[in-house]
Amino acid sequence: MVGAPVVGLDLSGSSSRPTGWALLRGLWVEARHLYGDDEILGYTSACKPALVAIDAPLNLPEGGAMREADRLMHRLGYPVLPPGFPGMRELTTRATKLAGELQRRGLRVIEVHPASTRKALNMPVKDWAEIQRVYLSMGLRGDVESRRLSRHELDAVAAALTARLHTLGLTRLVGCGDACIVLPVERDWRWLVGRIG
Repeated sequence: MVGAPVVGLDLSGSSSRPTGWALLRGLWVEARHLYGDDEILGYTSACKPALVAIDAPLNLPEGGAMREADRLMHRLGYPVLPPGFPGMRELTTRATKLAGELQRRGLRVIEVHPASTRKALNMPVKDWAEIQRVYLSMGLRGDVESRRLSRHELDAVAAALTARLHTLGLTRLVGCGDACIVLPVERDWRWLVGRIG
């Protein structure tokens, strides 16, 4: 039985820069670049995903630059950028707005961090060509096999993969006081072959 569709977003801080978008339906990947909020909302809503995973902080800290979830990620060895940094505020504000609108449309949304997902699964973190080869070795198909994906698309695929693992109960929640970041349970990605479709 094919798993319910999930969507991953590698959100950019501005609609003038590309947002990576990936739909994972079973093992089939559809990936693209999207720009404006309406375009992102339209494509995502049309898929009726079971879960949307956004690579961006979904809220600002109450004080300072970091939330408790961010501090916990750092302590676990998964450095994330603090949402209170000036360069991150625009992204966080956009992510908060988009997440709220997706939830108003009846969709479930989680916060993820693709580089941390890959690290938890013992994948390459920034070697983009090798990351795509690992996705193929995991059995992913569609756009992953038909063309070279951009780093934004590859991050979106990692976000969608995290969403799929979350639906399968193969993740843990980091934080959940002021914020909650979803991270895969640490294990080698080869263990997932045959389990994520």
